Amino acid sequence: MRISFHGAVRQVTGSLHSVMSNGDLICLDCGLFQGRRKQAREMNSVIPYAPELITSILLSHAHIDHCGRIPLFTRQEGFTSNIICTRATADACKYLLMDSAKIQESDSDYLNYKTVKHFLNELNNSNFHNNEVSSKESKKLKNELKSKPHRLNKIFINELLKRFQLHRSRPLYTTADAENSEAFFHPINCVCPVEVGKNMHATFYNAGHILGSAMIVLKTVENGKKKTVMYTGDVGRYDKPIIKDPSSQFNEEDRDIDLLIMESTYGDRLHEPVVDLKPLLQKVIQKTYDRGGVIMIPAFAYGRTQEIIYYLHELYLEDAIPKMPVYVDSPLAVQLTKVFGEHPETYDEDSHAIFLEKGKNPFMFPEINYIQTVQESMALNRSKEPHIVLAGSGMCEGGRILHHFRHRLEDERNTILVVGYMAQNTLGRRILELGKKYAEDNRKGEAPEIRMFGSSYQLKAEVKMLAGFSAHGDRDEMTRFLKESGLNIRKIAVVHGEEDQSRAFCGHLKSIGYNAFVPRQGETIEL
Repeated sequence: MRISFHGAVRQVTGSLHSVMSNGDLICLDCGLFQGRRKQAREMNSVIPYAPELITSILLSHAHIDHCGRIPLFTRQEGFTSNIICTRATADACKYLLMDSAKIQESDSDYLNYKTVKHFLNELNNSNFHNNEVSSKESKKLKNELKSKPHRLNKIFINELLKRFQLHRSRPLYTTADAENSEAFFHPINCVCPVEVGKNMHATFYNAGHILGSAMIVLKTVENGKKKTVMYTGDVGRYDKPIIKDPSSQFNEEDRDIDLLIMESTYGDRLHEPVVDLKPLLQKVIQKTYDRGGVIMIPAFAYGRTQEIIYYLHELYLEDAIPKMPVYVDSPLAVQLTKVFGEHPETYDEDSHAIFLEKGKNPFMFPEINYIQTVQESMALNRSKEPHIVLAGSGMCEGGRILHHFRHRLEDERNTILVVGYMAQNTLGRRILELGKKYAEDNRKGEAPEIRMFGSSYQLKAEVKMLAGFSAHGDRDEMTRFLKESGLNIRKIAVVHGEEDQSRAFCGHLKSIGYNAFVPRQGETIEL
């Protein structure tokens, strides 16, 4: 058996590992690299296997850094594999992959617009000459690049790209590719072994990370020898609302693990206790309301948004905060909240007791408003009343949250509430770091500047972070999982963490008696 590590190695995005045994190739996740556009594009374009060699893809959960390259794989000629995951994950991927494809297409359209615009600007430069186009015509062409103030004339732009033989940016995959990938999904139930290759079976166990997330135990018999690899995907927190805790009960035949591939996102950090999150959220909301401000929450559409809604619903039921309007400004989050509603079998006991047994929907209450259209979103940007808005993207790299920032960053009454992980080189990380430093300076002097949409904005809004909202277990919670599971683990490969976190967690594991190592990108080991 050979295990290779191709993604989320000494970093947190692009999860992709493989297991080869009996001539079969099993992929563990198929995630998208996220970060700087050029670097991410290069990394995402590389498929480390010939598509016809892949026997199965085992998918831990529906976050894009774990599933986002699936349409890139399924569109390849020769790909015939099943994508095996839980039912909730399959339902969520239907929306998440389509949204990812729209982002890919939108990014390509924008880059093509910039390429043509730059070319036409150069035509007006006295040092640049083109016999085909006069300066007057170039100005006319530039005016036609947009059919409306905020809508690109894509057909015309593509004609100019072809006419002037300019480089054309193409999406990693299209909405058609994403839609076609649905046919390859094979949803299963947890704790029921499924055949995934020759003498290879996989069993999925609840990971407690997001709805439908799973840890995967992969068992194989090769040359008469049994080998077992377990992949944690992302390990969730304990005592969080809505979904069940990470599983500690494993089938007897799945308890001896030759290699555990384990995440380390927060390998050297401790979160605030889950029980403290609701009063902390209450305090931020009350403080912002008292000064007449707006709370802006950049949140991942799948998992974090629903968790915040759940907490707000509880606080409103308890009359613990002013009942100001709550807006979910994300069509994707609206669709995924419906997926949550369709899978109550994944809910924990508290969710059943507080809501379901009383006939209440955790995600519906009088003050909540689900926004769908651009017009509704633009109207919300103009609203002067105190309110709470949740919008994507979670790391502030795109989406409607940027438009709320653009209108409200420079008002010190407002609050940006960070409730999730912000990866390096993202706008969210920059806002968090600058906001923290400004607070440490007692918010005196010039406010830091943030660049968005080609302009600079002063970051006068207060920036607060509630790290306990993370869907990832911290160092102690991951250690708790290892101890409570009682698994017999021979070796641990530490992945899915920035290098300092992976190294620190590896050191921690060694200090408590585990044989652990941090693999490198592209490394292959043999069991």
